[in-house]
Amino acid sequence: MQRMKFPKRYLIVILTFFCTNVCYVERMGFSIAYTVAADSIGINQSSKGMILSTFYYGYVLSQIPGGWAAQSLGGRRILLLSFLLWSSTCALVPLDPNRINILVVARLLVGIAQGFIFPSIHTVLAQWVPPHERSRSVSLTTSGMYLGAAAGMLLLPGLVKHQGPQSVFLVEAALGISWSILWFKFASDPPHSDHLKPTGLPLTKSKDKGSLLNPAKVPWKKMIFSMPVWAIVVNNFTFHYALYVLMNWLPTYFELGLQLSLQEMGSSKMLPYLNMFLFSNIGGVIADRLITRRILSVAWTRKFLNTIGFLISALALLILPLFKTSAGTVLCSSVSLGFLALGRAGFAVNHLDIAPRHAGIVMGVSNTAGTLAGIIGVGLTGRILEIAKATDVDLSSPKSWKPVFFVPGYLCIFSSLIFLIFSGGERILE
Repeated sequence: MQRMKFPKRYLIVILTFFCTNVCYVERMGFSIAYTVAADSIGINQSSKGMILSTFYYGYVLSQIPGGWAAQSLGGRRILLLSFLLWSSTCALVPLDPNRINILVVARLLVGIAQGFIFPSIHTVLAQWVPPHERSRSVSLTTSGMYLGAAAGMLLLPGLVKHQGPQSVFLVEAALGISWSILWFKFASDPPHSDHLKPTGLPLTKSKDKGSLLNPAKVPWKKMIFSMPVWAIVVNNFTFHYALYVLMNWLPTYFELGLQLSLQEMGSSKMLPYLNMFLFSNIGGVIADRLITRRILSVAWTRKFLNTIGFLISALALLILPLFKTSAGTVLCSSVSLGFLALGRAGFAVNHLDIAPRHAGIVMGVSNTAGTLAGIIGVGLTGRILEIAKATDVDLSSPKSWKPVFFVPGYLCIFSSLIFLIFSGGERILE
């Protein structure tokens, strides 16, 4: 009966899946609620881009500190604290586009709090998950982001329509507090005996380092000059540039570019994110099978999935503005985001391959690049559209939207080549 007991590491992975799920309900929810509130009073696209990108300024500040804090204080504790902070902010701050200062401060706080989440998750998974389960565990956890975005796109426009934009904030806060209670009750650090097993975080027994409270010294110099680390960083930047541009601006593209109402699109608007959920888990299963059956090495498994995912995603982005119907746009965005998620079985899991002991730190570094992509991409898109309007190009014209989708498309091609050439699969940071 003891052997049949549900392994604790499975529960940890499931909880981290719901963690990312709730985070992306919040991010999608703010984009939807703020867009409605801002459009109702005539806020221009550049100003909308500024507010939408403010989250990422806070997010980028806490990535590397988040990795350090998770490694030093424990990812379990940092996850709980971050959830409590952003949930409280959502519950207490009113959504008023005219009160720009309050909105900016609130989005900065939410960004800072959520910046601790993914480095903490990688620290927790490195402690709990054995190497042969890494790909599907990380893929399942991160697929929660996409299911959260899909749920947000499906349910929140109707909530905004019937209950108003502020109701989205209250729902998000309730979800965050509910997850915090579950995590507090059921999560724990792994037993000391588990650290001595091949769980992905091999700790030594020395007195000065190797425990959760006294982690090994971070090899910053070696990390900075490591090409496999930079391959991850570049691909994290590109992944999030494409993701954040589509996540924040697809609602505007549907409304202005295609003259469609989100409320009238039904369930089709959630398909890109649902596709990400499916392809993320497919990628994780394929990766683990390729590795455990020794069909490909760890390094070539990562390279293969990353290359296929990013190149097909690039192709879909380049042809997306050619379609003038909702069906074509949904198809292209679904293919693009789906194969980007497949690529996460390459670069995203690679953190744990090359630096299992410092997975949270490396994740913090690469996610800093990913967050900068959000700041640059979301803000730049707003400026591109304002320039198009200034030159008398109608935002319903594909011409005005081509640069929006071409930039991430070309970045995907470039990044896939970088990862193919420079990535590795062996542990390089001890």
